[in-house]
Amino acid sequence: MAELRVGRPLRLLACVACLFICSLLRPLARFADGLRPAASVAELRVGRPLRLLACVAHWTLPIRLGIMRFLHTSDWHLGRSFHRVNLLSAQEAFIDHLIEVVRSERADAVLVAGDIYDRAVPPLPAIALFDEALHRLAALGVPTVMISGNHDSARRLGVGARLMERSGIHLRTDPAGCGEPVIFTDPYGDIAVYGLPYLEPSLVRDEFAAGRTDHTAVLEAAMNRVRADLATRAPGTRSVVLAHAFVTGAAECDSERDITAGGVASVPAAIFDGVDYTALGHLHSCQTISQRIRYSGSPLAYSFSEAGHRKSMWLVDLGQDGGVTAERIDCPAQRPLARIRGTLDELLTSPEYTTSEQAWVEATLTDAHRPYDPMARLAKRFPHILALAFAPQDDGGDPLVSYAQRLRDRTDQQIADDFVTHVRGHRPDERERTVLRTALDAARLRDPHTEAV
Repeated sequence: MAELRVGRPLRLLACVACLFICSLLRPLARFADGLRPAASVAELRVGRPLRLLACVAHWTLPIRLGIMRFLHTSDWHLGRSFHRVNLLSAQEAFIDHLIEVVRSERADAVLVAGDIYDRAVPPLPAIALFDEALHRLAALGVPTVMISGNHDSARRLGVGARLMERSGIHLRTDPAGCGEPVIFTDPYGDIAVYGLPYLEPSLVRDEFAAGRTDHTAVLEAAMNRVRADLATRAPGTRSVVLAHAFVTGAAECDSERDITAGGVASVPAAIFDGVDYTALGHLHSCQTISQRIRYSGSPLAYSFSEAGHRKSMWLVDLGQDGGVTAERIDCPAQRPLARIRGTLDELLTSPEYTTSEQAWVEATLTDAHRPYDPMARLAKRFPHILALAFAPQDDGGDPLVSYAQRLRDRTDQQIADDFVTHVRGHRPDERERTVLRTALDAARLRDPHTEAV
């Protein structure tokens, strides 16, 4: 079992040596906030001892307080577009933000809970961005634990995993390794981090000897392996689990791929009982299931159902006693989303929609009659409109009567009239009925000749 000892001997020695000094220098630490720490003490200007002491306090104070700090993120979906808009530049901006947060918040490790890519065979620019992210994280000397999600190809993502471990990048894509943690060490003991990749029930049932082919059964079996390994650890060992699943009670949105298996997609939160912190992926909204179980959500919006989402990551502090505190760190938004609804005239003229003019827009028109060329007309006010839907106002018909029922005992003319009404939302006018009648008559005249051929 590969284990990483992240105690960093030099850092631990510095912690012990500066334990007393830091208690005196705590007020100085605030002066270091906002300063970019140097790569080494030698890079600090020799003539500025105050800054040197402040930086020592800045880096060692979190350890002195017995805190292991994780940055929890998930669902990057590298390579995904948004209604045909390429999101690569927005995803690059997120990676820049991630690196800056790791540096400025002095994270001890990064947790990525699956769906790194948007599809099993990602486009080359997405692969290049992922490669760049790994290099930048490794250059910071901050270890990263990642799992594969239901959008990822676990086999492809896991290529080179053992080699990457030497650089502190820990890819957990093999279900067989669920009980093999990455071990972090601080002055108060070990933290065992278990990566549970997305577990497709039909594919992993035999691996876990699960009695049923559903998400609860396989995830429960995986967690049994986690608990079995944890039981062999020293008393007081803290634990973190990464998982990619739909936990009962969480809220979904339109951009998540359905993972229903055996008629049930969700798993109970109790599956993770006994774990100090569970870093979840799969759902795209940031959510708190409990103090110890959280979804980070996706860093970007991938559907208009996420228009009201606050995109963020969790900065999680794990105390020496296993206590958890978490802070949301906002992610940059390339462009806001707006869902607007009304008649075409209302959308084009009402000041209510001024704030949506520079947003990505999904418009729903409620006109009784479908307007002429509505997309082009809306684009003059909303240049970034991406989606258009129609929901005509109710014409008083019975919504419970199906189209098939309305066909019964109807003439061809009535069926044609009803079809137009069903599709368009209102009945054809007299001119349109004449056109339909002429077409029906022409079709009837051609039928005998067609049958005789």
